[in-house]
Amino acid sequence: MRKNIVTYALVGILALAFATDVMSHNIANIVTPQFFERIKNQAAGRCAGKSFYTRDAFLNAANAYRQFGSGSPQAAKREIAAFFAHVTHETGHLCYVEEINKYNRYCDEQNKRYPCVPGKFYYGRGPIQITGNGNYGAAGKAIGFDGLRAPETVAKDPVVSFKTALWFWMTYLHPVMKQGFGATIQRSNGAFECDGRQPAHVQARIGYYKDYCDQFGVYPGPNLDC
Repeated sequence: MRKNIVTYALVGILALAFATDVMSHNIANIVTPQFFERIKNQAAGRCAGKSFYTRDAFLNAANAYRQFGSGSPQAAKREIAAFFAHVTHETGHLCYVEEINKYNRYCDEQNKRYPCVPGKFYYGRGPIQITGNGNYGAAGKAIGFDGLRAPETVAKDPVVSFKTALWFWMTYLHPVMKQGFGATIQRSNGAFECDGRQPAHVQARIGYYKDYCDQFGVYPGPNLDC
């Protein structure tokens, strides 16, 4: 009898863990077609992102990052809301695939691990607008494309593009999500936005985050400002 009780208890624990995992990782049920298109529809019709960014590409990329949107259903929704809040701000509602200013190479000559390739530019590209040879090199190595010799891939392949955004998120922002949305602003763009010089940018990110949390039916949590 005792053995049966222990067995039933273990089965119950595993079932609960499996159910929680399914709920927290079923990103497609959270990022619905309506949610994704609602963001894109706020961008101008001529935007490059209109035809480039797709929900299918995002879901395809998300499959490679199982820890994204992990934890409880509430935590998953908050993280996805935070991710898309930054994406919305960086791309102008999924409008921009590349940075407007394409004159800066963003080449860190001191980075010997991921040295710049002559003639290549490492300006912002993709949903998070990854920038700099260091990020392109590391993202390319993790994802499986030549980020240093072919950084333009991020603006040509939508799945790779979303993978770079999720790579950046999981590397730098996912670890601080428990500290509140403000910590993700600080970690991603704190040097430019959290010093008091660009309060409108900070408030825009917070506004998107609160809006998406509201759409997902989840409390945004404390510590929203950086």
